[in-house]
Amino acid sequence: MGVSPHLLRLGVVVVVLALVVVAAAAADGAGECGATPPDKMALKLAPCAKAAQDPGARPPAACCAAVRTIGKQSPKCLCAVMLSSTTRNAGIKPEVAITIPKRCNIADRPVGYKCGDYTLP
Repeated sequence: MGVSPHLLRLGVVVVVLALVVVAAAAADGAGECGATPPDKMALKLAPCAKAAQDPGARPPAACCAAVRTIGKQSPKCLCAVMLSSTTRNAGIKPEVAITIPKRCNIADRPVGYKCGDYTLP
């Protein structure tokens, strides 16, 4: 009985995220997400992993709740999280991740907000 490729990939993502948490814990100061570095804040978006890779995947409720919470803190923070090295290392596609607030039907999302090379729909 072998391990499915999906579970193996998920395991790798968890290990990468754990390493980033350790590195982020050493950093301090205020940034886009206040005292919490975007790479550490990105861990809250773990439920969004599939939806951030597949534009046809429906974001789960836990993902939408996390996106809503981070977005209310600051659109700048949400943008920094979506473009963070944590999300890149996890195989997240920014052009797909940026569509999650819309796919979650978040009514008060900042439509048109520029996030790097991307614009929030």
